[in-house]
Amino acid sequence: MKKNNYQIVILAGGKGSRLSNLTRSIPKPMVKANNLPIIVHIMKHYYNYGFKNFIVATGYKNKIIKSFFKTNKFPWKTQVCFTGLNTMTGGRIRRLRNILKNKSFFLTYGDGLSNINLDKLLKFHKKKKGVITLTAVRPPARFGAIEIKNHKVVMFREKSRLDTGWINGGFFIMEPEIFKYLKNDRTYLEREPLEKLGKKKKLFAYQHNGFWQCVDTPRDLEILEKILKKKNRAI
Repeated sequence: MKKNNYQIVILAGGKGSRLSNLTRSIPKPMVKANNLPIIVHIMKHYYNYGFKNFIVATGYKNKIIKSFFKTNKFPWKTQVCFTGLNTMTGGRIRRLRNILKNKSFFLTYGDGLSNINLDKLLKFHKKKKGVITLTAVRPPARFGAIEIKNHKVVMFREKSRLDTGWINGGFFIMEPEIFKYLKNDRTYLEREPLEKLGKKKKLFAYQHNGFWQCVDTPRDLEILEKILKKKNRAI
């Protein structure tokens, strides 16, 4: 399937409550990092790899996202779809079934950026022939590690990202078979569907060791802004 035929679904319906002040008036994907909404950074990354068709699954503050893409022009196509105020992640995907037309599609969260090589991700997915490929990432290091003996610090080491396990970083590729596992609006993608596919050995993880940053808190946003301002960072 050619790149132009792939739809990129961006989940953008949550309330982003942990960003409190920033998301009282706008949805989280519209929060700006380095003068651009997070969602636009995500789209630019896909576009740089030749993907041009986006479906934004909205909920909270839907009209703000809809208005933004109506009044701003980009070199890609964006379809904004309201998928319910309280719909869970799997439910939002389920509501897009008719639009996705029984084809493979990409899916990502609207609050995370990465420099993942999307061509390699797609090649990996095709090779494994599963229902879903997710991108596994190392969570950003937050704390230094210390070792204590008799109340004395005998070792201090700045925590490395490699000290932690892998987590779900989003940037999925999915086959139409996923819809068999999405029951209703209350379905969390990350719970029963992924758990079942894992047990059936139809869920694969593409391991990405490069840049990845999600925005859950104001501190996360500060970190992302610093990264985006570094000219040598390719995103």
